[in-house]
Amino acid sequence: MISEEEKYMRRCLELAANGFAGATPNPMVGAVVVCDGRIIGEGYHVRYGGPHAEVNAIRSVRDEASLGRSTIYVSLEPCSHYGKTPPCADLLIAKGIPRVVVGCQDPFPEVAGRGIGKLRAAGREVVVGVLEKECRHLNRRFITFHTKRRPYITLKWAQSADGFIDRQRVGGQPVIFSTPLTTMLAHKRRAETDAIMVGTHTALLDNPSLTVRHWYGRDPLRVVVDRNLLLPPDRHLFDHTVPTLVFTARERCPEENLTYVTIDFGGDSLSAMMDVLYQRGVQSLLVEGGSLLLRSFIDAGLWDEAYVEQSPVRLLSGVEAPVIDGASDSRTESRFGHHFLILTR
Repeated sequence: MISEEEKYMRRCLELAANGFAGATPNPMVGAVVVCDGRIIGEGYHVRYGGPHAEVNAIRSVRDEASLGRSTIYVSLEPCSHYGKTPPCADLLIAKGIPRVVVGCQDPFPEVAGRGIGKLRAAGREVVVGVLEKECRHLNRRFITFHTKRRPYITLKWAQSADGFIDRQRVGGQPVIFSTPLTTMLAHKRRAETDAIMVGTHTALLDNPSLTVRHWYGRDPLRVVVDRNLLLPPDRHLFDHTVPTLVFTARERCPEENLTYVTIDFGGDSLSAMMDVLYQRGVQSLLVEGGSLLLRSFIDAGLWDEAYVEQSPVRLLSGVEAPVIDGASDSRTESRFGHHFLILTR
């Protein structure tokens, strides 16, 4: 049986999730104001640059006098600094709210416990860590970005029932495992991520666009690894319609919507690439292939989540799909005749 605090924090999480599309690069946050055992106000962070969850929740309270005997539940620590908006911790203090329940601490360097400290210094009772795991999971991309100083990395591929991602081929079309429905799901994932990456071989053979065409949403930053600049200019990645980043060992001048970044492939090139993406504010990265690039991330232990679509089709031979050993958590979903394996570290 869940406690009263957990009940209200679950509502905070439900509200926070509504900000998935608009809040980034800020975290998703939900807030609930409770007085005499009844919810009297709710809010969430709708979009970046707009009012925070605490502000929206307090604005929704009809009788402001009741705030003096209320508890506010917030899925993430109230901010303590001036950014796009004033500090939420100051607002809670000014409104006389005596008790604050926080899901988890904010890892953002400008906050990182300062909001909690400010509230306690003002004599407010502060409870921290209610449904902390769930609160951290909701903002895992934001937290990974600020604590590990790199994007949250999701590996994604489709494979046959017997473990191959394609036939061995020099040219021609790739094997299509996805159906129109599972393609839609793949494009939904693209719309939910900041950047999408492929290697030279995949860009050369498959000529992907890496855009969102079967779902509503913005196109992610396209990232391709082309160490020796072998890709011809007629690839869809170079059509100048979407910002595209090319990691290479050779110098090349930028073009419209096309940036070349020179890195040292003799060292830890993956970490170097992640550092560049971090400096550019990329909080989430979807790696779609090919097999060599996926395996390099797996071998380096540089991944947070893997999403594998398994088709009922059997190839009998071909390019073997990557294998991940030692995942700490996994689940399998069966939808549309396909299996989806979701692995997390």
